[in-house]
Amino acid sequence: MSEFDLIRRYFTRPTPNTNLGVGDDAALMTVSPGMELAVSTDMLVGGTHFYLDTDPRQLGHKTLAVNLSDLAAMGAQPRWATLSLSLPQAHDDWLLAFSEGFFALADAHGVELVGGDTTRGPLNLSVTIMGEVPQGQALRRSGAQVGDDIWVSGVLGEAALGLAQLQDRVQLPEGARQTCLAALQQPQPRVELGLALRGLAHSAIDISDGLLADLKHILDSSDVAAEVRYDRLPKCAYFATSGAGMDMLAQDCVLSGGDGYELCFTAPLARRVEIMALADPLHLPLTRIGQIVSGQGCKLRAADGSVIRIEKEGYDHFA
Repeated sequence: MSEFDLIRRYFTRPTPNTNLGVGDDAALMTVSPGMELAVSTDMLVGGTHFYLDTDPRQLGHKTLAVNLSDLAAMGAQPRWATLSLSLPQAHDDWLLAFSEGFFALADAHGVELVGGDTTRGPLNLSVTIMGEVPQGQALRRSGAQVGDDIWVSGVLGEAALGLAQLQDRVQLPEGARQTCLAALQQPQPRVELGLALRGLAHSAIDISDGLLADLKHILDSSDVAAEVRYDRLPKCAYFATSGAGMDMLAQDCVLSGGDGYELCFTAPLARRVEIMALADPLHLPLTRIGQIVSGQGCKLRAADGSVIRIEKEGYDHFA
């Protein structure tokens, strides 16, 4: 199978919302009037971001999901994507499953694949995603203000606990194992939440490298500090039922575990009721975990107000 046969067979589909899609030297798209174009690129490297024997359907889903999560954090509506693949070999069954996982999520969010590239090499997957957001309404990391509530969506620590299971650092019971591996391998990008937060939130980021590491990006960009209550964090249910001896693993997964792709955002107290009202229609827990304060850095506090020492903030490829 040639490179162009591979593209035609697995990655060429009608693109009715695109002026020119796959098949030429570049795609042509028209941004809607009054909109800004939001663009993000993420790469998943085999052996670094995922195990080489990961189910290809789940991998196709995750390859797009991590990019959709970036647009969610900007409050942008996803529109188009390009996909570049480095493949050791072109296996029909693998490509079929991968493309099915990719396009199932693309269809769910109205994303059209408009181009990309393929080459032979170590397994690497790269997506550039494009979306639209009304001019001046994008959620940015730099907008947090003193007095803002700090919120997170969903549950923290499930994906990191799933990774701990794969690394034999913990043995989970069947129910928890399935839940945590699904969170790791098929994350759900919070696109609808991001859209709903336009005009409500002052800042936002998706949690890809760990809550504390990603919250720090907001703090640094906004020149503010934070106080976070550890007892308020929406932790994976397994930690509440597993008994003693799990405190360090729980802290590691909840505070610094990556691959969760929930949203962390800040919003003024005056918007608290409106934000809480989003939870039911989105079928998504939204939890207030702390407050933006003046100064620098993040203090993590226990229920009694004492400061908890932070051992690790999150994942860094080059640390």
